[in-house]
Amino acid sequence: MKKFCHYISEYMGVLVLAAALLALAFPQLLQGVRPTVINYLLGLVMFGMGLTLNLHDFKIVFSRPRDVIIGCLAQFTVMPLIAWMLARAFGLSEALALGVVLVGCCPGGTASNVITYLAKGDLALSVGMTGVSTLLAPLLTPLLTWALAGKSVDVDVASMFLSILWVVILPIVVGLLVKWLWPRFTERTTDYLPAFSSLAIAFIVAIIISANADKLLAGGLLIVLVVMLHNICGLSLGYLIGRLLGLSEPKKRAISIEVGMQNSGLASSLATIHFAAYPLATIPGAIFSVWHNISGAAVAYLYRKMKD
Repeated sequence: MKKFCHYISEYMGVLVLAAALLALAFPQLLQGVRPTVINYLLGLVMFGMGLTLNLHDFKIVFSRPRDVIIGCLAQFTVMPLIAWMLARAFGLSEALALGVVLVGCCPGGTASNVITYLAKGDLALSVGMTGVSTLLAPLLTPLLTWALAGKSVDVDVASMFLSILWVVILPIVVGLLVKWLWPRFTERTTDYLPAFSSLAIAFIVAIIISANADKLLAGGLLIVLVVMLHNICGLSLGYLIGRLLGLSEPKKRAISIEVGMQNSGLASSLATIHFAAYPLATIPGAIFSVWHNISGAAVAYLYRKMKD
């Protein structure tokens, strides 16, 4: 069973891509699923993340604050600004532009830690950046979304703040508490958590794509291109920032991956909860979930082949 779960997590990109293609080909299978299921699935993923963390993981915040600050500044400036510029440059519709901006304003994704490990990057820095950006997300994600998309869309900052607390922060805290109270139980489950998270993310992607299959088939190539460019620019600029600041190779790789890989499931969840009047706003997050796992595996391979 453990070996099977290992394969699921290792080939997450393939799994998510397969789920997306199946949902596109047979959308009727999941069109009856209520959108609120997305929030519960994301909450379970965050709970799993909490089970894998401990207070020692945040030690880097105090022992190497400069690295974490550089990474988080890059996270919450590069991706939101690239999102806004791409939406303008390609003349995206209001709903799609909102979705792209939401992805850009979200914290780093949980898969980034696995990709950083595979890329021989600085894993401690990656975990620290993911944790800090996630803790900052309830404040920064709504404010950045309002700043970049608020002129054309009504952004309820306070409501988004509460949503992120409930869907992201609370499940992580509960996971940390469960790990502290029942450490033996947690140790037995950790081997299965990456596989469970992979399946949950694949299901989230499938739900979103099945609900918007017709629109995607009619004109989805443009938004796929924008999402790919968004991710590639984030990966490239994250690495470039580390290089300009003279950071070591493992640190450059960690920042590159953390900046380029977003918690796109959160973006789709926020779009579902707060922007129901713009159903296409969920699409960029779903496509990003598929693409960044593929690009993440590719960039990990490329970084492994590079000299340190």
